[in-house]
Amino acid sequence: MAVKYGKFEMPEKIKMDEASHTSTFARFIVEPFERGFGHTVGSALRRIMLASLEAPAILSVRIEGVSHEYMAVEGVIEDMTHVIINLKGALLRRHTTGDDAHPRDIKMISKTLDITDEVLEKAGGSYRVTLRDLFGHTDFEVINPDHLVFTVTKPMIKRVDLRIAAGRGYVPSERHASFESGVDEIVIDSAFSPVRLVNYYVENTRVGQDTDFDRLILEVTTDGRITPVEALTFAAQIGIMHFQVFDSIKAHSVHFDKGEMQTNRDRDEILGKLALKINEIELSVRSTNCLANANIDTIGELVVMPEPEMLRFRNFGKKSLTEIKQKLDELELSLGMDLSKYGIDRDNIKEVIQNYLAEKAGATEV
Repeated sequence: MAVKYGKFEMPEKIKMDEASHTSTFARFIVEPFERGFGHTVGSALRRIMLASLEAPAILSVRIEGVSHEYMAVEGVIEDMTHVIINLKGALLRRHTTGDDAHPRDIKMISKTLDITDEVLEKAGGSYRVTLRDLFGHTDFEVINPDHLVFTVTKPMIKRVDLRIAAGRGYVPSERHASFESGVDEIVIDSAFSPVRLVNYYVENTRVGQDTDFDRLILEVTTDGRITPVEALTFAAQIGIMHFQVFDSIKAHSVHFDKGEMQTNRDRDEILGKLALKINEIELSVRSTNCLANANIDTIGELVVMPEPEMLRFRNFGKKSLTEIKQKLDELELSLGMDLSKYGIDRDNIKEVIQNYLAEKAGATEV
C-alpha cells in the first residue's frame, strides 16, 4: 500500500566556501532543508565524522635493547615514556592499492637506525630521529614526516619495529586485542580518528516567500590523514548504510509529492540555461569539436549525459571533462543532472528545448 506525502524541500547541491578551504579545513553550506532537518542532518553527520571514520595508527613499538616503557635509553635524550607520546602523534595515510587486503590487516614496519659519529657531527652533536627515518618505501604515507620521535647523542645501531593498523576512535593500549605482543614489544594507545573538530550551524533561509527553512553550515577540520571532503563523503555513506536496515520494515511505501515545477530556480530560468548553444559557453576548440562530433548542440543535451558516458566519446579526455564541468558549475548545472522535476529527461530534452524556443520566439513577436 502506498501513502502519499507532501513535498519536502531538499537541497540541490552542496556549496563549499572556497575562500577558507584548505587541505585540512572546509566549510560546507547546504540549503534548503525543511524546518528542523538542519539539526537532524547536521548532528548525525557530526557524530559520525567524529566517532566512526577510520585511519591508520601505530599499535605498538619495539626498540632493540628496550624492555619496557619506563626505562631510559643510553644515548637518547628522551625516556621511553616521551618516545611513546611522540609516536602517538604520527599521522599516517594508507596508500590506495588494488589488492584484496582486509582494511584491518596489521602491517609491521621495521627499520634499522645506524647513527654514526659522522651523522652526529653533521647534526651538531645530537641527531633528531623523525618519522621520515622510520618510514621508507612502505604502504603508508607520513603526513608529518618531520615529527620528532627521539633525539640521539651517541653513536648507535638499533632496530625499530612498528606495528600499524587501521581503526576507529581512540583505543587505549589495554584494549588492543587483535594481536599478541612479542618480547619487549610495547603496546601503545592509538588515536585513529582523522577528524579533529566538526561544528555545525543552522540558519534561516528563504524559499519563495517563506523564510523558516534551514540552511546547514558544516565546518570540518581534519588532521591531514583525510581531507574534509573525504570526511563528509565517508560519513554520508556510513549514515546511509545504517538507515538502510530500517527500509526492510516497509509496512507502507511512501510517495512524495514533487510539488510544482518550480524550486529555487523557476522553470523559465533553468530552460533558459538548458537552451544555450554549446558555442555560447566559450569552451576550447577541442572540447567544442568533441561535443559536435557527439551531436550535442545545447547545454540541455550536455547535462543529461552521465560523466562516464562522456569519457567514451572519441578524442574526449579528462582535461576536456574538467573544463566542461567547470563551465557547467558556473551555470549552477552539472553532468548527469536529474531534471525529472521539470518534466525533462534524455528522451525529450531536444523537444522541450525546441518548444521553449518556439514559445519564446512567439512571445517576442507579440
